[in-house]
Amino acid sequence: MKEFELKYGCNPNQKPAKILMRDGSDLPIEILSGRPGYINFLDAFNSWQLVAELKEALGKCAVASFKHVSPTSAAVGLPLPEKLKKACFVDDVEDLDASPLACAYARARGTDRMCSFGDWVALSDVCDKTTAELIKREVSDGVIAPGYEPEALEILKTKRKGAYNIVKIDPSYRPAPVERKDVFGITFEQGRNEIKINASMLQNIVTKNKLLPESAARDLVVALITLKYTQSKSVAYAFDGQAIGVGAGQQSRIHCTRLAGGKADTWFLRQHDKVLSLPFRSDLGRPERDNVVDGYINQNEEDVCADGNWQKYFTKKPKPFTREEQAAYLATIDNVALGSDAFFPFSDNIERARKSGVRYIAEPGGSIRDDAVIDCCDRLGLVMTFTGTRLFHH
Repeated sequence: MKEFELKYGCNPNQKPAKILMRDGSDLPIEILSGRPGYINFLDAFNSWQLVAELKEALGKCAVASFKHVSPTSAAVGLPLPEKLKKACFVDDVEDLDASPLACAYARARGTDRMCSFGDWVALSDVCDKTTAELIKREVSDGVIAPGYEPEALEILKTKRKGAYNIVKIDPSYRPAPVERKDVFGITFEQGRNEIKINASMLQNIVTKNKLLPESAARDLVVALITLKYTQSKSVAYAFDGQAIGVGAGQQSRIHCTRLAGGKADTWFLRQHDKVLSLPFRSDLGRPERDNVVDGYINQNEEDVCADGNWQKYFTKKPKPFTREEQAAYLATIDNVALGSDAFFPFSDNIERARKSGVRYIAEPGGSIRDDAVIDCCDRLGLVMTFTGTRLFHH
């Protein structure tokens, strides 16, 4: 297949639309089901690069959940603690630990469940039955993988009444070293960002505290590779082999740090006993539960515990999750990793990050205020490494 005609571009009025190889060669994909759209393919190809690089860097299978050209999360295939299984709604899957790919999917899809609603999924490895069963029960636009076990493919083909988008990519495909895109009728050309992100990038530790455990180095690599495919400016928090908070596309870095930190806080708070024991009604769907959990933790648009409201979601009225309780719980969190796609210009980012349990930081360095940022890290006992590599992505 040398080209594939799309229904439309970013919006229904943008026609014609298609994907093709500029050199006339075959596309490196097969469409096994559905008809992916323009944004679907943007998510598919960006997310595939992310999981392929994570696997290459860390030697473990990886999964990413993508939404509108940025990852909501990415994770490697580590077993889930019991509380995390429950928070991700996968505690009912008996053979979950037998599939590292399914574990990676449960982590990636379970990190920011509200933002992952209607996501695109990327799998670094051949999709197995357990992973397919997990994907089937979530609201998702499509999946890209290097292959599918026959039983897994049949499971996925039943999703969306047979219209679910399933894409197989040739894992040996390598793009041309120069990439191009048109904006306002003008062609932009640049060399691809082929920088290899791995633990060797973390050797320039600039703080007094130079203790960087292997697990922290792993998490910093997860954060940095996630950022490589996140719309800039961007910051990512990572913990236990997964990105737990991604702040993308902000004009100010402190806003990235706050946004990602808030998501990381919510991820931790979802594992609090008070949240895990919420008495949901049996007829409440998974997306509705996601919204209610977010409302219960963040106390935003609707008070889900209010009289007249709680009856819609719970079998009995839960006690509110107070700000004081949340603050006390978050104060126990530590050893979180944080990556930034460019330097931190002010120490306010470090102060905010520490409130979400950040202990390890990787950023390019190069700000005229590097000394102030390092001093702040030293005062808080944090470890900071300068990678020397900016990771803007647009």
